[in-house]
Amino acid sequence: STNGPIRCPSPESASSLGVSEEQAGGRYVDKLDDASREAFIRGRAISERAIADLGRIDRAHLTGQDPVTYDVVLTSMQNQVAAAQFEFGGGAQSPYVVTQLGGAYTQIPDFLDNRHPLTTRDEAEAYLSRLSAYARKLDQESAVIATDASAGMIPPDFSIDGAVSQLRGFAGTAPGQTVLVTSLLRRLPDVGEIPEADRAGILTRAETIVRDEVLPAYQRQIEALTAIRARAVHDAGISGRPRGAEMYEVALRNYTTTNMTADEIHSMGVELVNSIGAEMDTILRANGLTNGTVAARMAALGRRRDQVYPNTDAGRTQLLTDLNAQVAAITARMPEQFGTLARAPLRIERVPEYIQAGAPGGYYQPASLDGSRPGTYYINLRNTAEWPKFSLPALSYHEGVPGHHWQIAIQQEAEGLPFYRTALSFFGAFIEGWGLYSEMLADEIGMFADNPLNKLGYLQSAAFRSSRLVVDTGIHAKGWTREQAIQSMMEATGNDESSTVTEIERYCVIPGQACSYMVGRQAILRMRDSARTALGDRYDPKGFHDTLLTNGSTPLTVTEQLVNQWVASVQAPA
Repeated sequence: STNGPIRCPSPESASSLGVSEEQAGGRYVDKLDDASREAFIRGRAISERAIADLGRIDRAHLTGQDPVTYDVVLTSMQNQVAAAQFEFGGGAQSPYVVTQLGGAYTQIPDFLDNRHPLTTRDEAEAYLSRLSAYARKLDQESAVIATDASAGMIPPDFSIDGAVSQLRGFAGTAPGQTVLVTSLLRRLPDVGEIPEADRAGILTRAETIVRDEVLPAYQRQIEALTAIRARAVHDAGISGRPRGAEMYEVALRNYTTTNMTADEIHSMGVELVNSIGAEMDTILRANGLTNGTVAARMAALGRRRDQVYPNTDAGRTQLLTDLNAQVAAITARMPEQFGTLARAPLRIERVPEYIQAGAPGGYYQPASLDGSRPGTYYINLRNTAEWPKFSLPALSYHEGVPGHHWQIAIQQEAEGLPFYRTALSFFGAFIEGWGLYSEMLADEIGMFADNPLNKLGYLQSAAFRSSRLVVDTGIHAKGWTREQAIQSMMEATGNDESSTVTEIERYCVIPGQACSYMVGRQAILRMRDSARTALGDRYDPKGFHDTLLTNGSTPLTVTEQLVNQWVASVQAPA
């Protein structure tokens, strides 16, 4: 039965989710994920065995939620195997092991600070074990960097430069001043079973591990990247790398859970950019902003003094206060649109300063399943000028409520679903499509009605995600340069150059991911339009939204089947 136990084999995911040792398949609190190429191949073999096991189940005989679970698990495993046929980095969807955006150095310090539990002496000892494991993981990645480079898989030059800059910044910090040690300093006083006299010893051991193991591993990773830098090219597209065209095709299919081609996605993006641009022009003109292109007028609006927070600690504090108010206001409206409400609290924080240079503008970290840690919406506050006030409500609705936090919390809290679907099922087109749909839903229920500039911010966000379809396919399928993509996105959105550069460089190193957002939103809208047409006056937004969210993240093909089943159930005679 597909209701059997499916364990969480990743120690980092297990800590993030707050699962039991039984669910994780054993003790994990003192371990990190294995980043070696051998572990990559083992993971592919596990997925291949899972596909074979599913093949021995007669899906036609499954009932209740089991057919959906079958389809969700099978699609997930097939996607993993398809991506892992390319033995570079993390596979087709993440072909470079270390970049300005990704790698252990961007993840593990924040993971240890915010997601490793620290309430007992055992967990403190486990923290120290994980510090040593962090050094090993960095070295595993450095070995993969060299192996991949020997096969011709080398990140673009700007990606290597960005990674080296951030690695050096951390490696140049005194061991006791790194977050790896200050996290213990901050949290140990709350561990009641560790006497004050013992804390100094734990801190000394942590500082020793950072000095003797972690920071030297940072230096070795810097050397590994520096060694391949001379062979790096500025060409950003994956198509110029070994088997690059094949990789991009697989990445698009996995990220969008559709069979849309790069040309089809590119055309969709061009059409949406044009139509959204026309709508922005209408609002700009209605507000007396008539001179120049839409992009130029949006850029000018973004620089206006009344739209910019001071780039100071006080300005950042006010920005976060305003985000919390936006989320609170829309949360109060959720019972109008949803029968099932999320229970997990949401925390809004700035991206950690030690990774903010290469990090995206905003992202979400789900809550733990055990309730010990809330969901967290991170916003990059390296420069508040990147966040004009009119741009923030749409971001809050996307990352927080009713977007990622709302959707993922309802998934985690769903009753009657197996562990895999509540905790481990994540399909980019569904999740990111829902995030974009949430921005549109906020507009539809009037959240921008009292401020046309905020409506412009929402439309700019939609134009931004539409532009992603154009630039991602441009870079990876049409031979566009990094600079060509930057210019295209700035012309489509009016966003500032620094944030646009960060975005474009992100798409360069994770081919296809940027296409999941708008492809997913358009699919959800098509499903909603179809349901409204079929049901007429009987259409209920609560029923539609609950159908999507209480079933968790699903491939778009499965999502459509679920919506069709809901429509049929509403149509059926009482």
